[in-house]
Parts: sequence; structure tokens; C-alpha cells
Amino acid sequence: MKAIKVVIIDDERSARQELLRMLKAYPQLTVLGEAADADQAEGLIKSLRPDLIFLDIQMPGRSGFELLETLDHLPQVIFVTAFDQYAIKAFEVSAMDYLMKPVREERFAKAVNQAIERICGQNEPSVFVKDKGRYHLIKWKDVQLIESVENYARLWFGKNQVLLKTSLNKLEQSPDCSMFFRAARGQMFNIDFIKSISREDNAMTVELTTGELVHLSERQAAKFRNLKRQ
Repeated sequence: MKAIKVVIIDDERSARQELLRMLKAYPQLTVLGEAADADQAEGLIKSLRPDLIFLDIQMPGRSGFELLETLDHLPQVIFVTAFDQYAIKAFEVSAMDYLMKPVREERFAKAVNQAIERICGQNEPSVFVKDKGRYHLIKWKDVQLIESVENYARLWFGKNQVLLKTSLNKLEQSPDCSMFFRAARGQMFNIDFIKSISREDNAMTVELTTGELVHLSERQAAKFRNLKRQ
């Protein structure tokens, strides 16, 4: 069984220690680090890329939900909180589970076992986006096109679009976005959505299965031809 990487995020030291104690019963889960606030957690998640996080919601500074909005790599999430009013919101963002403090052993076991099952199954890279007051959990494989819009990236998935506060350069370097090709300075497309390719001189136009046309410059067309040969 694959080792599952875990990060614990809670501003209360006693709460973090209690989770550590209960996690000792699960040798397949390895705790890589702890964080007491969202700023510290963001750095840990981006550098360690955990499979699972135990996340408090109300913390000094940014909340747990606000933390999720900053992440390009989204782990599985188990919320652990003393407040029950966030439960519906938690499941709207596809959280794995929602545990109330003090956490009961049997509820903890159920949440962890579900997490192990899902992570060891098919844990597809996803991103959490808040756009126009709505929350979206989007699998990168379902995004056909990404466009640069000032300080944001516009993600097109099906007929929907949302804005993610990040750059195309950053996404291009992310392992979660390995299925995308940089067509131009302001566009990336998912190579799994290619319907047809047409050439004019040394330039190239890619038609996606969703109908969008993506134009590649001569330079990017040459890179794409080399990519297809590999």
C-alpha cells in the first residue's frame, strides 16, 4: 500500500497533538508537518505536496476555506473544527469528511479509512476555486483550455469558466498540469481534448473537442510537433 503524506493544520497545539496521537494507529499515514495558521500551511502544502490534510476552519488570519483558494495542488481534505455551521459549505467543496471537536475515535477511524480508500484508488489532481461567490472543485483533466487574464488564469471546463488567481507560468511548471501545452503567451490547452490539427505554412491550429480553436505560432508549433513524436 502506498504511503500517504499528511499535514495537520490547526491553531490549537493541543488539537494537533490529539490528531497526532490518533494517527499513530495508521502506519500507512506519514505526518510530514504541522501548521498553526494558513500562511504557514500554504508553504508546507506547496513544498511537501501532501495527499491529505486535516484542516481547522477558524484560525487567526485566513480561514481554512481561504487557504484552499490559494492552492494549485489540492490534497484530500478532512475538516476538523469546533463549529458545526460550516458543514454544508465543507461538503459543497467536496471535503472528504467533517469532524467535530472533540473528535471521537470511531468517527476519526471512519474518516481516515475513507481517506485511505480514496487516495489509494484514484486521486486525480484537482483545484479549489472560489469565483463570483461560488465554490468549485475542478479536476485538471476536465479543463480543456486555460487563458491568461491580467493576474488570473481563466479555466474553461465544458461550457463553464472560472478565474483562478495564478499565472500560466506557474501552472505550466506544476506536475498537476502536465497534460497542458503552452500554445502561446496567454493560452494553454489540454492535449487530451484535441479533435483535429491543421497546418498553414509552419504555423498550426488545434481544434478542441469542445469547439475552441487554438492557434500556435511557428515556434510553438515546432515544439508541439517534437512533443507528439516523443
